[in-house]
Amino acid sequence: MKKIQFEQLVIHDYQEKTFHLPIHSHTYYELVYIRSGGGIHLLNSSRLPYKTGDLFIISPEDEHYFEIAEKTHFTFIKFTDDYFSGHTIYYQADAFISLTPETIMRNKLLKEVKLEMDEPCVSILKNTIENIVAYNCKKDIAQSPLMFYQILSIFGLIKEAAAKLNIRIDNGEPDKEELISYIHQHIYNPGLLQIKNIAGHFSISPNYFSDYFKNKFDISYRTYVKDYRIRIIEKRLSVPSITLSQIADEFGFTDESHLNKFFKTHKGIAPKVYRKLYLEGNDLA
Repeated sequence: MKKIQFEQLVIHDYQEKTFHLPIHSHTYYELVYIRSGGGIHLLNSSRLPYKTGDLFIISPEDEHYFEIAEKTHFTFIKFTDDYFSGHTIYYQADAFISLTPETIMRNKLLKEVKLEMDEPCVSILKNTIENIVAYNCKKDIAQSPLMFYQILSIFGLIKEAAAKLNIRIDNGEPDKEELISYIHQHIYNPGLLQIKNIAGHFSISPNYFSDYFKNKFDISYRTYVKDYRIRIIEKRLSVPSITLSQIADEFGFTDESHLNKFFKTHKGIAPKVYRKLYLEGNDLA
């Protein structure tokens, strides 16, 4: 089911015990604020618990549905592609949030986790929503500068919430080449390849990083790092003049025993045996 909206801006504010729509998508963008209540928000492949004060962002690519556990008071702020572009007289993206609200709304990483806010942002968001709902009684709200700036301010709060979650909102995600280059560059430093560190480097939520990598490469992050490290160690073992102690030190192992255990676990043979078989001309692929 895909809902269609032609008006530039529509505000809906109501309470429900059972959500009145099936799983659906939109032709428009939607900010969903939970004024009270609780339950589960099904957003694409995620099940996100919701409570009073939560804010969700929905773009035309998304599908969602609410499983209401406790009677919920929703505020829906729905706008089309031309809402912000139609207010260029008031709005310059670079002066406020560097990106258009539509770009932020399409950020996939912001759909994988709940947006968490602290005070005073929690109160500011609540008051802003109340202002928007109160002003909705006016005619031609889509043309109202007051309504426009109220909605725009919500994106400033989203930007702060994204920063708190270490989520980049510029283009949302690093490309594959950036990730692989970083891994290859730091393969000798296991600490920098810990998920919390590589996720922090690319401003991705650590809780989301593993799924993001798997979606990009069809292989788990840990498996990729392990396989690449093994491949480089194999190259070192093919050079007789490089000692096992040197290899262990180069790759950040505590000692030769640590290297031996790692290599044997993943290759089934000890490094010394691998070197001997390789130098004898055996095919070890």
